[in-house]
Amino acid sequence: MGKEVKGAVRVGKARHRGKILLENSELIFRGAEFRLKIPFSAMKSVKASDQELHVEGQDGLTIFEVGKAADQWREKILHPKSRAEKLGIKEGVRVRLLGDFESDFLHELRKNKAEIVKASAPGEALTTFLALAGKAALAEIARRARKSKGAEVLWVVYRKGEKEITENDVIAAGRKSGLQDVKVVGFSPTHTALKFVVAVKKRQARTPLDGNRSKAIPSLPEGP
Repeated sequence: MGKEVKGAVRVGKARHRGKILLENSELIFRGAEFRLKIPFSAMKSVKASDQELHVEGQDGLTIFEVGKAADQWREKILHPKSRAEKLGIKEGVRVRLLGDFESDFLHELRKNKAEIVKASAPGEALTTFLALAGKAALAEIARRARKSKGAEVLWVVYRKGEKEITENDVIAAGRKSGLQDVKVVGFSPTHTALKFVVAVKKRQARTPLDGNRSKAIPSLPEGP
């Protein structure tokens, strides 16, 4: 999920009101009668002026009335963060992968010197990526939640625009499992990634106190 504002777009002499969205690799306009999508790669120049974004593309000049966000959006378009940066992948971080991921993502992890561990490897991983292959895979979120400790992060990756698994389905599964959803990013042109963490008060409840777990939250069985 990117940035979104209500505004207008001007193409030639026409002006349309609607929503303007800044995504990871494209600028999108959605109006009642007009829609537009411009990939960053198709932009020849981007300028911010008087709370407007002036985008020169293959079809000429398009002006987006985005208000105070103009300067910030210009910087994000001209200097986008890498996927690894958006996902918080730093050198040496321990990463567990559950499900199928494309080779380019594995290459990015290795390039950032992440330590990739097997799904069945013992010990904690600071960051776990879970790729959902179908609605039945939502149950894996609860299993990972039972195993999550401290400041561990769970990224749930699912396909965009499919009715079988929606963003609301993923959020509901995470919250039902006692996790807190804190961030959504575009994982790829076809997939979204939603970030979950253990709520701070529950981290404390899961921390051993005087050799025993807190009684506020009972110990849950590890899944198979």
